Formats: sequence, C-alpha cells, structure tokens
Amino acid sequence: MLDLNRLRRDTPGCRDRVFLDSAGSSLPPQPVLDTVIGHLRREAEVGGYVAADERADALTAVRTSVARLIGAAPGEVALVDSATRAWNTFVGAVPFAPGDRILVSQVEYASNAITALRRAHDTGAVVEVVPSTPDGRIDLGALDDLFDERVRLVSLVHAPTNGGLVNPVREVVEIAHRYGALVLLDACQSVGQIPVDVTELGVDALSATGRKWLRGPRGTGFLHVRDELVAQLEPTSLDLHSAEWTGPGTYRPASDATRFELWEYDVAARLGLGAAVDYLLDIGIDAAATAIADRAGKIRRGLDAVPGVTVRDLGTDRSGIVTFTVDAADPHTVRDLLARQQITVTVSGRSSTLLDMSARGLDSVVRASPHYFVSDDDLDRFLTAVAGIR
Repeated sequence: MLDLNRLRRDTPGCRDRVFLDSAGSSLPPQPVLDTVIGHLRREAEVGGYVAADERADALTAVRTSVARLIGAAPGEVALVDSATRAWNTFVGAVPFAPGDRILVSQVEYASNAITALRRAHDTGAVVEVVPSTPDGRIDLGALDDLFDERVRLVSLVHAPTNGGLVNPVREVVEIAHRYGALVLLDACQSVGQIPVDVTELGVDALSATGRKWLRGPRGTGFLHVRDELVAQLEPTSLDLHSAEWTGPGTYRPASDATRFELWEYDVAARLGLGAAVDYLLDIGIDAAATAIADRAGKIRRGLDAVPGVTVRDLGTDRSGIVTFTVDAADPHTVRDLLARQQITVTVSGRSSTLLDMSARGLDSVVRASPHYFVSDDDLDRFLTAVAGIR
C-alpha cells in the first residue's frame, strides 16, 4: 500500500492541479529536483569536470539502479539522452543486408517507423507490418505466418502512446527466436508503470525514457542490450568513451553496453534519472503498477458513464494510458477547456501512430495518464469537468 500523502508531499506540481500527463512528461518528485538543482549549483561553484568527479560513484550507481529495475546486468545498460536515441542507436547498429526484413506492429511509434524505413532504404532491407487482432494486440498467428529466415528484426511497442493496450512480449520473443531474429522492445510507455524484466521477457534489446512513468528529467533514457549480443553490434557513432583509440589506424569498441554511449552528457540530468529510479525502487514497482492501474480503471469506468464520451482504448491487458473522444468536440478543444480548470491532459494525434489511428478512422484522441500520486479527488474533479464539457 502506497502512502499517498507522502507521494503528494514529494510532488510539488500536483498540489494545485490535476496532473494526468505522465505518458507525456511526468512530474518529478522532490528528490529528483534536489539532485538536479543541487548538481547544477555545484557545477557553478567548481566547474563541470570537478563536479562530475565528485559524483563518480553516484553516476556509476545510476546504471546499477536501472539494471536492477529491469532485471538486467549493469554492463547491459547504456545511458543515453532519450528513448528515441536508444532505439535509433540499436537499430543503426544492426547489420542489415539487402532482402532482410524488419517487422513492425500496427501500433508502431512514428519515430521508430521513420528510422526503420530509413535503415531499409540505406541497406536494401524492407519494412513490413504485422497486423493486429480485433482487440488491438499484435496478431501472434499472423506474425508466425510472416516469418522466414530473412526476418532480421522485430520491433515491438510494449504499450502504445495512443491507448491503453499492452502487447504480449514473451510470445513474440518465442516466435522470433525460433527463426533467429532479434526483438527490440520499445518500453518507453511501460518502464515505470508496469513491471518489466528483460530476463523473463527474453528480449534482445529495450529502449526507454526517463521523463515519463519513471518521473525523471527530460533528456534522459537508456538502452538495454543482451550481453551476448553486445559484441556483435557496432554503433555508427563512437567516441573516446565508447571506444579506445589503440593505434594510428585502429580502435576497439567498449566490451559492454557503454559502446552505445557517448562521452558528453547532462550530468545533472543523469543523476536525476538515478534518483527517480531509486525512488521507484523504494516504493516498489508492483505497488506503483497496482496504483496506476486502479486510477486508470476508475477513469475508464467514469468516462464510460458520461453520455457522448467514448473510451478508445484497445487490448485486454490495459496500461495506465486512457484515451477518449467527446462527441462534437475536437480533442484539442477538450484539452484546452480542461487546462482552464487546472487539469492537465494531452492529445495524441494520428501522425504519432499513423497505421493504428488510420485503421480506426481517428485523427486524434484525448489522452489522460494518471500516476500513483493522483488522488481520488483529482479523478472525480477530472470526470466532473469532462461531463461539464459534454
């Protein structure tokens, strides 16, 4: 059982508004604020290099904490500046050849799709879409039928940005590994709100961000790469941190996942990411996941009871992302009307998840994503406000 009063005391941003956009960029808890601001002040006092050297142990601990959260070894974790950077770095390191096939799901995120298409264009590979079942999940039967020895990579979005669906992961991995294909899990919207264990799931790589459900700073993220796979992949960008200059004409990439990192980064933000992960580990991911699911469930039930409001979420296993539309009201208008009442939601547009939204005939949806610090009074206030719009 979470101590809601403590969580809300630790979250200054939730005291004067109903905040329902943790799927966009959540509110950081006080320890994250103190860590980031404190380090920036220290940089102003002694300079960035000295300040970083003083926190060397804490910076090493960030990787250890992330690894603990996702069930990985620290050497399998690369710390980067965003989930997009993590995803692009991994896909850019996979040695595609002409005729190789990249499979994506129908809920693929736009940034991923663009990178996959660009890689296919550059290498002669092709990108193909795995259809969804009527309830929105990736169709495992269709996936199996699509497979042959030319499939090199399966990109799987764990929880799409435009709805409450949670895709099956282990089942996809089992199919892909039978054919020797890699599975890259986009966990941007799942890490921090539901338990994610890379060992149990069996994925080859995972990309995630710090700013969403982990409640870390913007400009943070991480990439997990399975240990046995690291040595087989060389990223397109290397520097004196990710590799060693060994001679006039030679270099050697790092032996672990740090080969996917670069030397320069925002030290304060990375320390803030560590503080955010440690905060979640202290709370317990299971308790956090239960609380988030409870709040999302209450929103769905409440919206279902409002005439003229349609919940747009698919799937049988649901995440903390709730999407809906209001009859005769543009989602942007709904967002803005709620903002006037100090209620923060956002809009998910067709361009972010082109295939899924087009198939469902949706241009945009309102997205509400409650974190564990949201109270029942907040949820009631939100539901009353939506009903008032109608």
